[in-house]
Amino acid sequence: MEEKKQKRTLQGEVVSDAMQKTVVVSVTSIKEHPIYRKRYTVTKRYKAHDEKKEYKVGDKVVIEETRPISKDKKWTVIGRV
Repeated sequence: MEEKKQKRTLQGEVVSDAMQKTVVVSVTSIKEHPIYRKRYTVTKRYKAHDEKKEYKVGDKVVIEETRPISKDKKWTVIGRV
């Protein structure tokens, strides 16, 4: 029996909604330096598909990896937190 690969999901905050059907989601993660063991935050921004333009700046959302929709857009917003 063939198992489907589970899609990656990330949680972040909408930082821009100026584009049509697209929002920019900022995802923050904590990393640790391999030698010095100091923890630091890393922020990455993802363009995510929002078909109905229902998410605004400041909303906490969950995004899911999907097939490429455009050159930069490979994520879809699936809901609010």
